[in-house]
Amino acid sequence: MSTRSLTNGNSPESGHVKLVLITPDVLTSTQAGTSNQPIAPELVSYQPQPYQIGPGDSLYITVWDHPELTSPAGSQQQTVANGRLVRSDGSLFYPYIGNIKVAGMTIEELRQTISSKLGKYVENPQVDVNVVGYGSQRITLRGAFTKTDPQPIGAVPMTLNQVVGSAGINTDLADLSDLVLTRDGKEYHINLNTLGQGKGATSGDIYLKPGDDLFLPYNESREVYVMGEVIRPQAITFKTSMNLTQVIGRSGGLNPITSDSKAIYVIRGVANLQEEPATVFHLNGHSPAAFALADNFVMRPGDVVWVGPSGVTEWNRVLSQLLPISSVIGTAALANQRGL
Repeated sequence: MSTRSLTNGNSPESGHVKLVLITPDVLTSTQAGTSNQPIAPELVSYQPQPYQIGPGDSLYITVWDHPELTSPAGSQQQTVANGRLVRSDGSLFYPYIGNIKVAGMTIEELRQTISSKLGKYVENPQVDVNVVGYGSQRITLRGAFTKTDPQPIGAVPMTLNQVVGSAGINTDLADLSDLVLTRDGKEYHINLNTLGQGKGATSGDIYLKPGDDLFLPYNESREVYVMGEVIRPQAITFKTSMNLTQVIGRSGGLNPITSDSKAIYVIRGVANLQEEPATVFHLNGHSPAAFALADNFVMRPGDVVWVGPSGVTEWNRVLSQLLPISSVIGTAALANQRGL
């Protein structure tokens, strides 16, 4: 690879590759998509509504001074044993009242309803309602969480920070830069690594809604490939974000003997070369100041970093290939002379 070959209009690759010198202006334009993205306003502005009872919830209904209504299974039993399960059709049976359609009611609305209906049989009933088992509203978790069990939403609203903290993150496998929150059929991408930096919202400001789905992708596809004249050519997996300086550093740095510091390239491919050219970013690392640019060049998954060889290295390699050939030619010539 060379700058001349990439810019040569007669080269078959030139029409599919765009060469860009890394400068401060280029960093401003190319890194815009990798900077801290603001959280969608609808996520931050969402405020949870009072808890609505639904099928699968278990309710503990207290009628003061009437233990036969409060604890029909006996006061010695646990609270859950005396709970009343909301059926799949959203109804609940209660003595003297019969079936009540409770799905969609708030706790306060159900308390008032039971008090009103019991008033025909109990003088001035004092009623209290508590949810002792939350089963109707859940948040789904998938991906690189430590625990992916659905988390129930209770009467106390839950924030993204609380849910993620409770589920735990597999830090060795998780891609923290692209948590996907799906709500009402729409996907929101959240960078957990930068969330809350600056003046933006934090994960504690985002309340979750019943039915939300959280997917934390794995980092197996987040690799940068380092080739050419570095100490350790390799594929580097990264969890959050990484810049060009870090990539070169993890590879042991440029080979001080064989590398050409003027020939550092970052090759960024595209899905279809027939529709748009791939971009090759060129960093002239001859000056130490160039690594200030590298420190601000954010890598993307799939990028290839290639460091070219120095002119002397190329010449030495040509010689190493020619010497065996010259030896063969010399041997053949000597044999020919002896034959003569």
